[in-house]
Amino acid sequence: MAKLFDSVVLLEDIPEENLHRGNVGAIVEVYNRGQAFEVEFVAVDGHTYGLTTLRPDQFLVLEREPTRIAA
Repeated sequence: MAKLFDSVVLLEDIPEENLHRGNVGAIVEVYNRGQAFEVEFVAVDGHTYGLTTLRPDQFLVLEREPTRIAA
C-alpha cells in the first residue's frame, strides 16, 4: 500500500494538469485511508511543476532495494 513520502510514477497522462505518463512524484498527503493521494511533481531544479490528487490506479510506487557493497 502506498504511504506518505513514497516516490511514485504516473501511469497515465493527465493533460489538464500538464502531467504525463512516466512523470515521477512524491506522495505528500493520503486521503480516506488510501482511497486518494496528493502527489507533488518536482523538477530537478527544485520547482514544483505539478500537484494533484490521484487514485491508487493512476500511479505505481517505486520500490528501492538497499544497495549492497561487495566485500
